[in-house]
Amino acid sequence: MRWNLPNTLTSLRIAAIPLIVLLFYLPYPWSNPAAGLLFAAAGITDTLDGYFARRLGQTSRLGAFLDPVADKLIVAVALVLIVSRDTRLVIVLTAVVIIGREITISALREWMAEIGQRRKVAVSQLGKIKTVLQIIGLSMMLYRVPLAFFPTYPTGVMLTELAALATLVSMVAYLRAAWPELKRPEPPR
Repeated sequence: MRWNLPNTLTSLRIAAIPLIVLLFYLPYPWSNPAAGLLFAAAGITDTLDGYFARRLGQTSRLGAFLDPVADKLIVAVALVLIVSRDTRLVIVLTAVVIIGREITISALREWMAEIGQRRKVAVSQLGKIKTVLQIIGLSMMLYRVPLAFFPTYPTGVMLTELAALATLVSMVAYLRAAWPELKRPEPPR
């Protein structure tokens, strides 16, 4: 069965992307907090879809494909939205690091799968921590509005910068794991 609860949650995460964009650009005082909350809710579905897939025995090839696509799309869109409003170098570099890492590791995982070595670059604990930092940090940056005396946006920037650092460290770990395969000579054709 392709359309099960985990795949539905992943699809809802993808469907949330245009709504987040719309909310981000609406000219109302509630629209940025709504975009941040919707992004946070979508981030929660990232945890829930994997949990339900394993718990209910509803893993599927479609889900294995859609889940990382949804994750990368929603994070990249959030970063582009944030950079459209905050063009400071630290914000732009953070976005470049996170998006660049996602492209690099996706390509690496695809290549490693092609040569039968995908398990060497499976998601690590640091990758999971990076994801949590990204979801919380980007949610706060999209939310933008301070909560009472809590500096939502600056705190989100700090968490997202930590996520970018974790992103670099995990990328180095994945590249090290794949290095023996990368430097191996191409077999003759």
